[in-house]
Amino acid sequence: MNREPLRLSFTEPNPGVDEKIQALMDAAGGIQEPGWVRQIILAALKAGQESTSPLDLKVMNTTLKEMRFTAKVFGPYRGVRKVTVFGSARTAPHEPTYRMAADFGRLLARAGFMVITGGGPGIMQAVNEGAGPEHSFGVTIRLPFEQSPNPVLENSPRVIHYKYFFNRKVAFLKEADAVALFPGGFGTLDEAMETLTLLQTGKHNPMPLVLIEPSGDDYWLRWMQFLRENLLARGLIGANDFHLFERVTSPEAAVDSIRAFYRRYHSLRYVGNVLVLRLKEPVPVSAVDQWNREFKDILVPRGSIRAAEALEEESDEPEVFRLPRLLVDFNRKDFGRLRQLLDAVNRV
Repeated sequence: MNREPLRLSFTEPNPGVDEKIQALMDAAGGIQEPGWVRQIILAALKAGQESTSPLDLKVMNTTLKEMRFTAKVFGPYRGVRKVTVFGSARTAPHEPTYRMAADFGRLLARAGFMVITGGGPGIMQAVNEGAGPEHSFGVTIRLPFEQSPNPVLENSPRVIHYKYFFNRKVAFLKEADAVALFPGGFGTLDEAMETLTLLQTGKHNPMPLVLIEPSGDDYWLRWMQFLRENLLARGLIGANDFHLFERVTSPEAAVDSIRAFYRRYHSLRYVGNVLVLRLKEPVPVSAVDQWNREFKDILVPRGSIRAAEALEEESDEPEVFRLPRLLVDFNRKDFGRLRQLLDAVNRV
């Protein structure tokens, strides 16, 4: 006998279903965030009711499994800053760019960072070699011509194999505190544009985006020229978008750029319409006054920048609750200028 499907709701009670979900969580035990787990289970039930395509359900299932394992692998290292590095898989060990990438990985590890790469050959292997397996993550993709991680990451517990590129992309950027790009092919340029898009639109918190190439090379210079002549000249991007990234010609300069970004700035969060900048150290009143004048263009009408302590809404993050704050009435439009404000904060 067929019965009419229940109309399930994420926000309203589901009599007869919520009780079974709660019983299921109780039986499993160890559920850390039951509210979110309830919604995940409801999403699966609703998908089962709505989808007539096994392929749709297969994609959802694989995505959830891959994201779950991603969180499991990265979870123990949440307190360690990480740098995602992209570059060509075809770069050979004898090339200067390969040696630069290895030096970059070594300097990052020495500075206390971990690295995230695609786990393959070329630039990825060079960075992993420099950082060492203990400071490396590999987020690999299952391709016919790339069946296993590079030798540095073989047998590493910090390797994740993805079926779908879009899940892998989430891991690359969700876990990153900075992104570094060496010259590469379609994949590298894809990641460059993806990262820039997320930074430009505020869908990723501000972070360093560093373009690295040997002195005398013009790979990134030509790319930047393309942006100026074909995008900026047509008004398709703004001049301030060029503050979202930086080109350097040495691994030392790249590491210095990343470390400088976190010299005073720690993290951010939105509380209502207010942007809360968490700082490692307080800033002088005179500097705040200057920023109110210099960055008035990115504030909402009658908005301001002001020093403050943690807001009550931030009490769910006790690890950063004691840090000093800047409250910014940011217009959420010009993230290139916001990056300039963060640079000014770090220079004080």
